[in-house]
Amino acid sequence: MERPREQLIDRVRSSLEKAGFFVSDVHAVRPTSFDLVARRDSLLLLIKVLKNIDALDAGEAERLKELGELFPALPIVVGRTSGPTPLETGVVYSRYDVPILAEESLHDYLLKGLPPFLFSSPGGIFARVDGARLRAIRDERQLSLGALASVAGVSRRTIQLYEDGAGGEVEVIQRLEAFLGEPIALAIDLFGGRFGRPPAGGSGPDDAEGGPGEESRGGRATERPPAAVPRTGDAMRDVVLRQLNGMGWEVTVTLRCPFDAFTQGPRPSEEEVLLTSVGSVRTARQRAEILRQLARVIEGHVLFVVQDAPRVAIDGMPLVTVQELARHRDRHELVDLLEEREQR
Repeated sequence: MERPREQLIDRVRSSLEKAGFFVSDVHAVRPTSFDLVARRDSLLLLIKVLKNIDALDAGEAERLKELGELFPALPIVVGRTSGPTPLETGVVYSRYDVPILAEESLHDYLLKGLPPFLFSSPGGIFARVDGARLRAIRDERQLSLGALASVAGVSRRTIQLYEDGAGGEVEVIQRLEAFLGEPIALAIDLFGGRFGRPPAGGSGPDDAEGGPGEESRGGRATERPPAAVPRTGDAMRDVVLRQLNGMGWEVTVTLRCPFDAFTQGPRPSEEEVLLTSVGSVRTARQRAEILRQLARVIEGHVLFVVQDAPRVAIDGMPLVTVQELARHRDRHELVDLLEEREQR
């Protein structure tokens, strides 16, 4: 019988697939910083699923954000509770600058088109205000700042801040909406990459940068020498990563991932991204399907390097020996080799 977290992952994957996403499921690999990668057109999501979101620590969140920047993808955590308290539907939470949603919130957004309107912070539950709409309603009905302030139980200055697009505690916004008979809260665009959060010293949430929204693999104007690769503690892996680095690839060592390094060209493009792994043929067999799925989702390639290989590919995942890799000096030739072996 599946455990609760596995059941939750299955439901999240199902919702994403019904919403038209191609989903790669990597949760069976341990340890891993993410459970699902999902793509729909140019939108790429990196999803961690937790039964209790308190299990997300600073290190795990940082790894998730770093991977989000590499792919690039929008990192999201989906959970059910914070400690013993269930997450509320329609509220975006945040830990270590990673957005967190209840399963129901993601389901409603994906399949019903119902976005969340609320954002949780240490100061409470907030909603952003459609300032232009609030000002237009007040002008149309000839309501003074003082009248709305009295209804909401806040100062005139706070009403002015609302009209400038600030946000406020949900109870205050609800009192204003009940009095006006019209909604004034702004929906949160989950996949737009911007999530409201209260500024220091402010009375409500303002916009702050999240992950990438209109995801694209933007290139740099000019190539630059790749940074040196740190040692990993594994001799063969270090040799392979230094070899790739010497060919001009930018190599980022990854932790708690199905692959050992994220490898990209100096000017990244969809054709120049490698999910690089170094290990035994046995490990290659175990991870072939997962790595192929990941490569397909991110529109890149898998490079699995082994000491000796009885074949050139496993189920369409290229195998390259250390000796073969050493003979290559050109990045594009290596990509050509991988593309040829992907057809095997």
